[in-house]
Amino acid sequence: MAKANPLQFIQQVRSEVSKVVWPTRREVVLTTIMVFIMAALTATFFALVDLAIKSGLSAVINGIG
Repeated sequence: MAKANPLQFIQQVRSEVSKVVWPTRREVVLTTIMVFIMAALTATFFALVDLAIKSGLSAVINGIG
């Protein structure tokens, strides 16, 4: 395996970084808002599922049903 020249490595890294398409500020804000909305919806869904399971188990354990 050939040893890489540090200068050549840095040039290659800079070349690759220049190919990266960075998101705009608007894209970052919209994506962040979507993440928060999806997290809230997911938390609500699992809270409701948890409540349903808890109620069902309580009914079975207490003999109501």
